[in-house]
Amino acid sequence: MFVGNLIIYKCMNLEEEVFIDYYDFLSNKAFPCVAAKDAMVKGNIKLFVADNIACPKDDKAILDFIYKFTDFYRKSGKGFYSAAIIFNQPEIINEEMFDALLWQRLAALSSLDALQYQPDNRVAANPEDSNFSFSLMEEAYFIVGLNPMSSRPARRFKYATLVFNPHAQFEAMKKDARYEKMKTIVRKRDVSFSGSVNPMLTDFGEASEVYQYSGKNYDSQWKCPLPFNQT
Repeated sequence: MFVGNLIIYKCMNLEEEVFIDYYDFLSNKAFPCVAAKDAMVKGNIKLFVADNIACPKDDKAILDFIYKFTDFYRKSGKGFYSAAIIFNQPEIINEEMFDALLWQRLAALSSLDALQYQPDNRVAANPEDSNFSFSLMEEAYFIVGLNPMSSRPARRFKYATLVFNPHAQFEAMKKDARYEKMKTIVRKRDVSFSGSVNPMLTDFGEASEVYQYSGKNYDSQWKCPLPFNQT
């Protein structure tokens, strides 16, 4: 199913407005991520709608979708690509709830993926490492969490959503100097949109990117709940 330039995979009988809402979210003139806007225009964003972010019943289907997206991304040319998992339930009542559910789903997906694949060897597998990136199908992904109760206005979408952005595309941008220009534009737009700099924002290699996944402002005592299997 196609809505605008968004390629959509449905696993449930949900109202089409779910997909339209996401399209409108990215199309907002003030939305700061110009890379996501570019990917949308070029048809490089794929969506999958699941049921409940607190429930494991769709995990295998989600993983299959990410595997198909990974194949699509690897076979495609240059540019920005992302895959979004939109959850229809439950109602997110606060940021802490979403944060806990995000880590729960990522841990479950990682455990299923580990039955077939190793982590991407281009990044660190330990969530506490400054070079960590979340891996599925041996492809590293930077995760962006969206939810209606986010403290960051740019992350406020009406459904709990996990956006998977291939890490390698950012590394490719760095090689031809596009990354710094894009980063500067996005950060300026985010300050304009949100009124402040994201306190969790760092460049890859400065601190583990897990601090940026959910959008929550963590204190110094926070430890990432993702398990790290060293064997």
